[in-house]
Amino acid sequence: MPTGSYVVETTRTAEVEARDQTGLWSERVAAYQTRMDYRFTRAEVFRGEMVRQRSDTYQVVTWDSDQIEYARTPGLIRQMPDPDYRLLFPLSGQLQLRQDDREVRLTPGTGGLITLGAPFEILHGASLRGVIMSIPAQAIDGPLNRKAPLATGLDLAKGLGRVLHSVVRSLNEERDHLDAPQFDAVCDRVVELLCMLACGDDRPDAPGHLREVEAVVRRHVRDHAADPGLSGNSLARSLGWSLRQIQLALQHAGTTPRDLIREERLRLVRERLLCADCAHMTITDLAYASGFSSGSAMSTAFRRRFGVSPREMRHTPARNRRASCAGPPHSRATA
Repeated sequence: MPTGSYVVETTRTAEVEARDQTGLWSERVAAYQTRMDYRFTRAEVFRGEMVRQRSDTYQVVTWDSDQIEYARTPGLIRQMPDPDYRLLFPLSGQLQLRQDDREVRLTPGTGGLITLGAPFEILHGASLRGVIMSIPAQAIDGPLNRKAPLATGLDLAKGLGRVLHSVVRSLNEERDHLDAPQFDAVCDRVVELLCMLACGDDRPDAPGHLREVEAVVRRHVRDHAADPGLSGNSLARSLGWSLRQIQLALQHAGTTPRDLIREERLRLVRERLLCADCAHMTITDLAYASGFSSGSAMSTAFRRRFGVSPREMRHTPARNRRASCAGPPHSRATA
């Protein structure tokens, strides 16, 4: 039986008295997102509905409402710091997004990426229906090795952006047929696509061959991350491309063979730490079985990537652990 926390809940202001509708909306937005200031056009009555999907790692909220303005001020940031990101895009209507001295007007087919760690304003009219996805900061900053661009206008109408848009919408449409591991797995892929978009990987002038090389390299690394011999050179030998081709393709996505391999190995370790079937393995065993040369090297990289040690993550409540591991553990490798 699948384990882990996955919750779907719906909020409708129509289910409470008119005088309580703005209060309910403010309360839920603060609980689901972060503390913000609100400006309601019609304070005496407010129509709004939101559907929230949440796991222990990710959250996707689909909402529609009357006209409203949200503001995250410097004072609120000092009171409640939060470095995480939000991907948001309208399904109908349009919204204005202001952050980092930039302003973006989002319409269907476009999206924006913002951080809760900097002031922002979001304004939209009464015809808006939108989606907002919560993403841990390290899931973006780690793979990119830098802070992500803010208030980015993302093209979600074609190419990679359209794929991302379709996947996030499907998460909402299939919300009642998912469990926690499935929801998290799909969200992991959404974040991977988002990082590629944020790096400009979907530029029309980016060579198609490099995109093809990158996609194949990513699949190969994901499938062979536990192999201790995996490296840029072994990738080139296995896939029949030059090391320079592979480096150039990954450079367009803002990473390197070494960083990509480490990222996939860390994802594998995380999956196994939260896996009940792997609970008998020591941290050192997990390191060797996930392609690392030592337990200390893995622990250092893991803390840098996820903000906690492997032991701390393993000691999360048992209800948050997954039933099965991400692939069978490999035999111990030599350092």
